[in-house]
Amino acid sequence: MKKTAAAGRATPAKKTVKKSVKKAPAKPAAKAAAPPPAAPETDHAPRTESEQAELRAALKERLDELVAEQRRYSDSIAVAQRERLSDTAGDDQIDSGSKTVEHEHEVAVAGSLSERIRQVSHALERIDEGGYGFCEKCGKPIPAARLAAFPSATLCVSCKQLEERR
Repeated sequence: MKKTAAAGRATPAKKTVKKSVKKAPAKPAAKAAAPPPAAPETDHAPRTESEQAELRAALKERLDELVAEQRRYSDSIAVAQRERLSDTAGDDQIDSGSKTVEHEHEVAVAGSLSERIRQVSHALERIDEGGYGFCEKCGKPIPAARLAAFPSATLCVSCKQLEERR
């Protein structure tokens, strides 16, 4: 009798959970679908030559900063690597593991710098081609606020959200 009573109690609880689970995803999906159509092309006007030149100069300056940072970082990696290789006397497994983790971190940071350099270079190319400020997937203008926050953006907010979901 206890099993039937316990099973009887468990079944209504499961139904309650299923109902609440079904309702919860429907609301965010409806909210997420509504904003993208409301914010399209009103935020983009053709740029003047002076605005293009100012933007190009800002991106070029950022590219120069990133290249200099990459150069400094590469130099410091080389020095650290030499020190790690020359100072191995008395290392145990923990020391060796720590050095490996440090090296992997350095490589990851260097890769991140390279990717940012690539993004800024691509933005400069898009300015020269006349495609800067337009989404590479749908062709709609990228809002000025997004470009101000992330000047090397190549996707509008809607396309970027779709890409991140995948």
